[in-house]
Amino acid sequence: MAEMERHLIASGRIPASTGHSIHKGTPRETFVREYLQNHLSERLAIGSGEIIDANSQPGQPRPQIDIVLYKREYPRLSFGGGIHGFLAESVVATIEVKSILDQAGFEQSAKTAHYLKSLKRNTIRSFSSGYIPPDILSFIVAYDGPASISTVHGWVGPTYRRHGIPDTALPTDPIARVSTASTALDGVIVLGKGFMYYDNVPFGFIRDDKRTQHPDAKWVFADTATDNLLLLFLFLTTAARGVALVLSTAQA
Repeated sequence: MAEMERHLIASGRIPASTGHSIHKGTPRETFVREYLQNHLSERLAIGSGEIIDANSQPGQPRPQIDIVLYKREYPRLSFGGGIHGFLAESVVATIEVKSILDQAGFEQSAKTAHYLKSLKRNTIRSFSSGYIPPDILSFIVAYDGPASISTVHGWVGPTYRRHGIPDTALPTDPIARVSTASTALDGVIVLGKGFMYYDNVPFGFIRDDKRTQHPDAKWVFADTATDNLLLLFLFLTTAARGVALVLSTAQA
């Protein structure tokens, strides 16, 4: 994973020589997509497009999602040109890819993630086993960004307040914590620099006693030159391994 992270960083420098911003971003998205296709479980399919729920209307403005990780057994709607509409019930996680992460890009991704968290899933489960995320997970993967991830963490409060995104407290009880969804973003990975994640995951770097001592803390972040891609891999693999038998799904 460390070698793959270095490979992605090196590959990302090649399109940086182009003269148009669209050519800088698209190859990087392809690199991440190729990494995901080669490393994630076959249970997850990878697409690009829009995510809808039973209340979505034709022609309604919706954000375009770079990478959608969804369950293969669910249907999807083709809009042409490789763009699809995905049922909210089918989506496990989304990834927004950034060439360089700045505050404007962070705000755009946070607004998109908050929109996705507002979508309603209509399912009836007969049973479930293992960890199943409480909502659609939303990640940012960036090829470059601030010198310290603490800068990214500092964007959370102002961004959420500016756009009316709730920043509610997380329970200190471990079971309740894992079943409490983020109100927007779930994690940020800056290749070669560090990571930040919302502390409702079933595994992590913070012990329960530390959470009790700091009940208002919601985010874990660190500056690290490697293992950031590995952490994303663990998050996505864990999110995909849970099993649920769905009896019915209601959609428009």
